[in-house]
Amino acid sequence: MSTDAAEFASHRFSTRELPERMRVPLWRENFGRGIVHVDIEPLSDVPFQADATLQAVRGLRRLALKGSSMRFKRLRASITDGDDSIGVIVCSPGRSLLSQRCQQVELRAGDAIAILHSEPATVTYVDGLLFGLAVPRDALARRVANVESRAMRPISHRNEALRLLMTYLKSAFKDGALAAPSLRDAVLAHIHDLVALAIGERTPLGESSVSAVGAARYSAALDYIAAHFQQPELSVETVAHCQGISPRYLQRLIASSGSSFTGHVNELRLQRAFELLTESHASTQRISDIALEVGFSDVSHFNRLFRARFGDSPRGVRCSRGEGLTPFCADMHATVMDQPRRNCCCA
Repeated sequence: MSTDAAEFASHRFSTRELPERMRVPLWRENFGRGIVHVDIEPLSDVPFQADATLQAVRGLRRLALKGSSMRFKRLRASITDGDDSIGVIVCSPGRSLLSQRCQQVELRAGDAIAILHSEPATVTYVDGLLFGLAVPRDALARRVANVESRAMRPISHRNEALRLLMTYLKSAFKDGALAAPSLRDAVLAHIHDLVALAIGERTPLGESSVSAVGAARYSAALDYIAAHFQQPELSVETVAHCQGISPRYLQRLIASSGSSFTGHVNELRLQRAFELLTESHASTQRISDIALEVGFSDVSHFNRLFRARFGDSPRGVRCSRGEGLTPFCADMHATVMDQPRRNCCCA
């Protein structure tokens, strides 16, 4: 699949439904030679299994692979495909062995390394999850001096830029930002910036760093808040400490989206309360218990915020559920149900 594809594309490849005797030959031919342009060699005698998800858009390819131990070889014959991308390989939680330019490096859980798609390479995948990212060379050459020299230099899982990159990628693909033409260019620029920071010379990522760092930190903070908003004691200090940033910086990040920390947390709590009030099996649950469950310690405060947000009291929304929601609440119910739920990045 080419990085020149005009639209976002996502494909999944699996051997699970294939007859055992056909798994290796079809995986090697259809996925190995036909998609990623490598030769694949199984490394064990156990029944072969492999699952891969490949997502591509112009300027980016992303591969997630899990399966039996195997070796990928990008031979000189494969280089004729003209792909000069810079690849970033991340091993998690198992280990992998990479060879290129007469160097051999072993990666362990969470570590990464850059390789050149324009040169022969071998990747030995032992266990765990192998994650690969391919970025056009030109995009990184504008950001990293002598980018080819960064190949085969291990990147520790403690590298802050790598951590932010992985978090940002998860949000970008999960929330569909790369599938939206209006967002794609900005998101790709952020990803390219973060890849460049991860493979480039190690430098502190302060609050004045490139916009990509701010975007990634903002995404990571929202993930954490979405996973913990029901905790009454959740505070800007708690979230900032988890993300390794200052509370003031976190407040500025959230303010840049037109909201505030308190406003964002309250919105998540109110949406969850609305869901609970309109679920049929929750009809016997007291409204005060719902308020406490979603993170409000003051029921009167919850009632005021709920009415201001949804135009009706919690009791009114619950009662109207049995008779059919009012047009306003029906529209709000559809909106709440469509809201993406985000996962925690570092819980």
